[in-house]
Amino acid sequence: MKLSAQEKISDSETKERIKQLARLDIIEYEKIRTQEAKNLGISRISVLDKEVEAVRKSLKTPNPSNEMFPIIEPFTEKVNGEMLLDEICTTIRRFIICDNETVHATALWIIFTWLIDIMKVAPIATITAPEMQCGKTQLLSLIGRLAHRPLLASNITPAAIFRVIEAHKPTLLIDEADSFLREKEELRGIINSGHTRQSAYVIRTVGEEHEAMQFSTWGAKVICGIGKPSATILDRSIILELRRKLPHEKIERLRHAEEDTFMTLQKKIMRFTNDAKDEMQKLRPSLPESLSDREQDNWEPLLMIADYIGGKWASIARETAINISNTKDKTESKSAGVLLLTDIQDVFSSSSYKIKITTEELLNTLHEMEDRPWPEWHKGQPITARKIATLLKPYGITPKKMRMGSLTIRGYEKNQFEDAFSRYTEGTTEQDSIYPALKQNVSGTITAPVPDQEQTNTLKNKDCSTVPSQEDIIEW
Repeated sequence: MKLSAQEKISDSETKERIKQLARLDIIEYEKIRTQEAKNLGISRISVLDKEVEAVRKSLKTPNPSNEMFPIIEPFTEKVNGEMLLDEICTTIRRFIICDNETVHATALWIIFTWLIDIMKVAPIATITAPEMQCGKTQLLSLIGRLAHRPLLASNITPAAIFRVIEAHKPTLLIDEADSFLREKEELRGIINSGHTRQSAYVIRTVGEEHEAMQFSTWGAKVICGIGKPSATILDRSIILELRRKLPHEKIERLRHAEEDTFMTLQKKIMRFTNDAKDEMQKLRPSLPESLSDREQDNWEPLLMIADYIGGKWASIARETAINISNTKDKTESKSAGVLLLTDIQDVFSSSSYKIKITTEELLNTLHEMEDRPWPEWHKGQPITARKIATLLKPYGITPKKMRMGSLTIRGYEKNQFEDAFSRYTEGTTEQDSIYPALKQNVSGTITAPVPDQEQTNTLKNKDCSTVPSQEDIIEW
């Protein structure tokens, strides 16, 4: 195809810059290709891509994959799985201050990255802490030294994620997620799509002919940030929670560690997983019934590893799964919709409103609940009838006209809530882990959760007493 004068690659400075771009790895090039094309006066980015690719071939640059992922040889001797996990846990404790549950979950997840090819679910390892200086990046770096084909990115575009996964199948380590992930719905959607092997694809058009092409998003991912992730990421995550160390708690600095420590461990993990994968993929571990369906999905790969190893680890892994999930249940509030349903259920069961209640009566009752967000729902003002209706609408509940004596007035009848009560408030806990805690939405919108959908919007309201304030929580 003939290029326009503007698109011709001719002058020496431009050629030299393209050589420099050709030497970059795929992620670094992806970050700057749009701006570089503009700087070079190239109207179509695809032209720059072709020139860079041509220079890469002409320069005979080494395979970027080999540069990013050094070849590792498996350990020469057979590796005992129980001893391997113990050794990984000991290594984690040398450098990280955290609970035993975080240590155990991290060790199992590291081994999982080497078995990604036989797994059907890829839980995200989400490293969180309430504040800075809690060791998040330290743990991320440690995982990177032991995981399969680790690739660190402190910022990454949606296109870079699926392109690098398609090209290199790395364990993707995303740092500082709280600084850039919050407002990027497309990026979160791509990350979420990689949770199950069956759905781990995105389709994009490529080339001058805009041909549709399928890209894989399947792979192990670690996300690290202050605060907590959005509900959809949290729902797909194994939570690795850290805390700031006390003065008397001593750990070693990761940068001073002997490199052989991690290299030897990597070789052992590689040998163990190479030997185990054929038998391991036949296992169907029993899953704790106290976990929700999604939590069972997340923990199944790690429990599969623990069951294959056997010994103490079969019980340790299940205790870890339950404890981490229970901790999440205690710290994560219900969605605004479920919380409202719960309070309305209490109103119907503990007051004179046995069959129906007017909107005015419901508002007055909610406004008196000092331990709930309703008295100061929005900018210190109590929740309104319209907001109640907005929250209840996704559950198929709308205010209706009712006869109250000689008056016709708007309100709600108890039978309108029966289906929602049975699905969302009576022993059903899965939604609690799916939807986010109540918090103010920085975008300024107020939305309600949609039942039976995996993705929900952030809710805007004043936090209740059991939920940390917006100043303490940042969702990303």
